[in-house]
Amino acid sequence: MKKKLVIQDLFSLEDYSKIRESLRREILAHKSSRSIDIGNHVRLLFEDRRTIQYQIQEMLRVEKIFEEQGIQDELDTYNPLIPDGSNWKATMLIEFPEQEKRQKALALMVGIEDLVWVKIGDAAKLFAIADEDLDRSTSEKTSSVHFLRFELPSEQAKNLDASMPIIFGIDHNNYQYQTNICVTTKESIIKDLDQI
Repeated sequence: MKKKLVIQDLFSLEDYSKIRESLRREILAHKSSRSIDIGNHVRLLFEDRRTIQYQIQEMLRVEKIFEEQGIQDELDTYNPLIPDGSNWKATMLIEFPEQEKRQKALALMVGIEDLVWVKIGDAAKLFAIADEDLDRSTSEKTSSVHFLRFELPSEQAKNLDASMPIIFGIDHNNYQYQTNICVTTKESIIKDLDQI
């Protein structure tokens, strides 16, 4: 299966407008099996080729981009978020509905993006690599959005199956939670490792 998206994989703005609503419903259902909550305020959305294609189509639509170079720029921006076969890539969202609470929380959560981990079976915790494209935190506050890569050792990735416990967690002083993911989510994200 091809991993990275190319211009030929995308719909024209006109064609996309015709299928947008049905595709949106499909993608929301797909994302629901690829999304986990760690505590009450952090959500990880595991990206794949489908979620990224949808994101690009939406960006092209909103920005009314139809020229080839503009489309290629979007592909170059979003393609790195597609898993490479040895990793999981996730968008990390820190969610507080009220702005005042969110600002206070983000100030207390500096560095949280570097303390997100996965534990597979009896193996040691594997910490995510955060924000490889650019730094999204300052010494005063963290961003509400981060991009994470969980790089799995090749043997672990090859032998992973849905019967193994997979736990994601965060070890920040002000935010310590973990969650054991369900079989549906395991099955969905294990498919990201098929290219090993």
